[in-house]
Amino acid sequence: MKILLLGEYSNVHATLAEGLRQLGHQVTVASNGDFWKDYPRDQDLNRRPGKLGGLQLMARVARLLPCWRGYDVVQLINPMFLELKAERIFPVYRYLRRHNKAVVLCAMGMDYYWVNECTCRKPLRYSDFNMGQQLRTDEAALREQRDWLGTAKERLNKFIAADSDAIVTGLYEYDVCYRPNFPEKTHFIPFPVNSVESATAPKNSAVANYPLTTINSTLTTINYPLKLFVGISKGRSVYKGTDIMLKAAMAVREKYPDRLEIVKAEGVPFSQYQSMMDSSDAIMDQLYSYTPAMNALLAMSKGIVVIGGGEPENYEILGEEQLRPIVNVEPSYDSVCHELEQLVLHPERLPLLKEQSVEYIRRHHDYVKVARQYESLYKSLVNPRPQAVSD
Repeated sequence: MKILLLGEYSNVHATLAEGLRQLGHQVTVASNGDFWKDYPRDQDLNRRPGKLGGLQLMARVARLLPCWRGYDVVQLINPMFLELKAERIFPVYRYLRRHNKAVVLCAMGMDYYWVNECTCRKPLRYSDFNMGQQLRTDEAALREQRDWLGTAKERLNKFIAADSDAIVTGLYEYDVCYRPNFPEKTHFIPFPVNSVESATAPKNSAVANYPLTTINSTLTTINYPLKLFVGISKGRSVYKGTDIMLKAAMAVREKYPDRLEIVKAEGVPFSQYQSMMDSSDAIMDQLYSYTPAMNALLAMSKGIVVIGGGEPENYEILGEEQLRPIVNVEPSYDSVCHELEQLVLHPERLPLLKEQSVEYIRRHHDYVKVARQYESLYKSLVNPRPQAVSD
């Protein structure tokens, strides 16, 4: 098949492209590299600041439009798949719809349904927008609500979601926001991770075929200090809860200065981010999440323990009944302090958690396995089964 992947979130499309190419498909990735993260792509859609940057991007898109025809599948990472105003994306979408066989919308990040459902229906106990029935009032959450509710972005999202052939959700959280609205066309497919590139991952396969209670770790004993990695997104520390997690980590380090070392990365390119992460024992990621997203999954593929979202719903949607590699925390300072302190006091837990992390990725997120799930969906859209003729 000939596939166009438009836009990027945390290396999802670039990694998926690798898997689809392994399966023999012709894939083009067109994106801005997810801003400063600078993920690889075939066609660069990066926008320079200001109005001139917008005009330049519009001109580049106009030149590329003839190349974006004749695909079996066009997949959009988000309704805002270009760094343009929503009003300017409408005609681009309509062009893509007219000149290609199938269009797939991804639900993998910030969009209208994520904001609206978490603000109004509140299907999650906690999220980026609510804590129970109480709405969050930090400026980042309020800004996203202003940006997506009652705006052109809302209209664009609703239009593409209704018009597209399928919607792919990448995490449990996004699935519960989209599935009630589009039960027939919503498909959950886990994020893809290229664990082949994770050379630092432990090579023990003891967890592959045994229940959780019978796994025997053979990894090297962890020595102090434990190295804890904290990645900080530009301008999103409060929104993602990194401020609370970092504050808790510093409190634990103050209590056990010889047992914990903190490594911080803020606003660095993906390649530098990876090299800073590689030597870590554990990573803190997204306080308000039920599930590990791409940064956490990448860390797990390297045998790094994730402290963050690992709620039961995460394992249930994957059908995982054995592995529990994620150190789950509630969205509070006290919970993060407690779980991190327990890890510092009991480093003997780390080898098992590291092994389980690698096996978790192998089972559920291997980029070729995930690409096969996308391939199956794409084939069902491009070559739908003929309906039986009734008598």
